[in-house]
Formats: sequence, C-alpha cells, structure tokens
Amino acid sequence: MTTARDAARLLTWRAAMMKDAGEKNTKEAAIAKLLASEAATMCAHQSMQRDIIGMQELQRYEGTSEKQHLVIAGDVIKEYQG
Repeated sequence: MTTARDAARLLTWRAAMMKDAGEKNTKEAAIAKLLASEAATMCAHQSMQRDIIGMQELQRYEGTSEKQHLVIAGDVIKEYQG
C-alpha cells in the first residue's frame, strides 16, 4: 500500500513541477490521477480484507456464531419449560 501511495504522490509532484515550470503536463497529470485513484481503491480493498480476516479470527477465537445461537436457544427453551 505504501509503494502505491508514494508512487502516486511522486507522479503528482512531477506533474505539478512541470506545470510550475510552464511545461505541458497533460499526460503526466492524467497518469498521476489514474495511479492515485487506483492506489486509493487498492488500499481501501486491502484494508477491508484485513478487517474481514480479523473478524473471522475473532469469531474463531470466541466460538462460532452458530454455537452461540444454540446456547441462547437452549436457555430460551429452559426458561419456557419452566
């Protein structure tokens, strides 16, 4: 993620320096915008994947949801019966 972010930042700076120098920078600005948007999407996707993996690990650690449903159902039945 860091390399994609830094690459987008450097390309943006290059396009900005060209603009400041009065040079034509249409292609460089377009490349910078493209890479920045793709890097942002990739970073967001990887972050979401990490969150999902973390949630799955937490579920395994605490027990499956299905097991918790069975425990709750068992208690509800006991309370209902009496």
